[in-house]
Amino acid sequence: MGGCFSKPKPVEVKIEVVIPEKERSKEEMSPNGKASPLIYKVNGTARHYHLEEHPIASNPYHNPKDVVEASVCHVKDLENGQMREVDLGCGKALLIKESGEFHAVGHKCPHYGAPLVKGVLSKGRVRCPWHGACFNISTGDIEDFPGLDSLPRFQVKIEKDKVYIRASKQALQTQRRTKMMAKCISLSNYNLSNTNVLIIGAGAAGLVCAETLRQEGFSDRIVMCTMDRHLPYDRPKLSKSMDSHPEQIALRPKEFFRSYDIEVLTEMQVAAVDIKNKIAVFKDGFKMEYNKLLIATGNTPKALSCKGKEVENVFNIRTPEDANRVVKLATSKNVVIVGASFLGMEVAAYLAERAHSVSLVELEEVPFKKFFGERVGRAVMKMFESNRVKFYMQTEVSELREQEGKLKEVVLKSGKVLRADVCVVGVGAVPATGFLKQSGINIDSKGFIVVNKMMQTNIPGVFAAGDAVTFPLALRNNKKVNVPHWQMAHMHGRIAALNMLAHGMEISTVPYLWTAMFGKSIRYAGHGEGFDDVVIQGDLDELKFVAFYTKSDEVVAVASMNYDPIVSKVAEVLAAGRTIRKRDVETGDMSWLTGKGS
Repeated sequence: MGGCFSKPKPVEVKIEVVIPEKERSKEEMSPNGKASPLIYKVNGTARHYHLEEHPIASNPYHNPKDVVEASVCHVKDLENGQMREVDLGCGKALLIKESGEFHAVGHKCPHYGAPLVKGVLSKGRVRCPWHGACFNISTGDIEDFPGLDSLPRFQVKIEKDKVYIRASKQALQTQRRTKMMAKCISLSNYNLSNTNVLIIGAGAAGLVCAETLRQEGFSDRIVMCTMDRHLPYDRPKLSKSMDSHPEQIALRPKEFFRSYDIEVLTEMQVAAVDIKNKIAVFKDGFKMEYNKLLIATGNTPKALSCKGKEVENVFNIRTPEDANRVVKLATSKNVVIVGASFLGMEVAAYLAERAHSVSLVELEEVPFKKFFGERVGRAVMKMFESNRVKFYMQTEVSELREQEGKLKEVVLKSGKVLRADVCVVGVGAVPATGFLKQSGINIDSKGFIVVNKMMQTNIPGVFAAGDAVTFPLALRNNKKVNVPHWQMAHMHGRIAALNMLAHGMEISTVPYLWTAMFGKSIRYAGHGEGFDDVVIQGDLDELKFVAFYTKSDEVVAVASMNYDPIVSKVAEVLAAGRTIRKRDVETGDMSWLTGKGS
């Protein structure tokens, strides 16, 4: 995850999950018969392992009253390759016809609720139109990310040329399904300083790794550790929905971790890894042996290096508390944001209606120029300016001035002085891998962990995933790249888990990201680093466009606004290994979308 949120406590370690239900009833009881935290001696130090007091709700029994069956259409109403949202009276399903067969699954993407009928159907899976998650139409299983849950699958039968769907009422209402998972055989038999799998970092990569292991039947001990004080949460929302509380953006509830015996050590920082003896050494001296290791520490935000950088009310957004604090301080006040990064721009958009003024300082001439190109960047900049955001481009901060210890003014190298009650810094990040420098794990010149297609490092049994790695991207002829996207972190975690179990699985996913500003989203798929031209279709002024990023004669990435589901369509073409030629998008020839192109 990266970033230190609070100093790890020298004695107390908080674990949200420790013992399976059947063991907890015996071991949670103190001599007086009342529930109490467990206390173990580890390395000679008393350590408290806290457990939740309320029991886990078991899955409800699906009795016949929970089942609904309805006729939804005639067999000829759908052609091959078509999808239709159908109503069963107490909820909706997505009916799909492909290769002459009918399938029925949940109609909403479990990630953020996108209508899958507006997505892309291709070769046995449907891709979400918003963020690119993919689901198998036969099983409902999630095959590409973001998101953690699969779709519910419903029974389909044909009688007298009519299509019937039989479904659980509960599944129709929840529109999501968590895959079956194994549990740990008996945590009570383990030494507290020894685990089979240790995951350093509790972001998307770490969580998906742990869940995938359990989904694949792994029943040994899994421990995740994080410097954060919270269980894994939806980090992209920190800049898109800044007033969200931790429990609102949690990826899984506490009960989930306890139910599936995934232990989480919060506020714990790993200081070193001894690869020879397979030991992780924590900052407070605690040591934990492991058999398999996943390093998914993410990145650490860069700080300003100017005079006055230590004054109060200057923030990097790393935690829900940071985001909440900024919103509170910024309301009806003057905000300065340094850096037109994704984080900086999203924070500016979120605060524009709440703050008295929002000023954005950026070294480049246009926001997102290196990522989206100058023309798209200028269109986005114009949208921000129409929403009262003031830009100060091609300049830097030279000084932060304070009054009674709190931020008062931001001085730019151009000489301009900006009134500021709050400053948010979004000038990039570096991989959180400093603790690995003497480990023997291969780190490149920029600090990224180097892995192969199976997310393996140069050390047997040590894997790495997420924002802190470079890996071979199939889409770009296996060029080693760093892709700090939420979706990619999910996939990294899954691939790492499968290869811990010796599945020999290689990563081949297409990068997919999105950003949301002023109620509008830019979607992006591919890897456009080093693009040499941009082909625009649509109207930039109306913010309804698709941009194709090309290198030589090949389209390497695509971005769009108000043009769904074009990005998901392109992602499917690229995922199939097909090449999109520059001449095709220049002429408006869309045959490549249906597989008739190159």
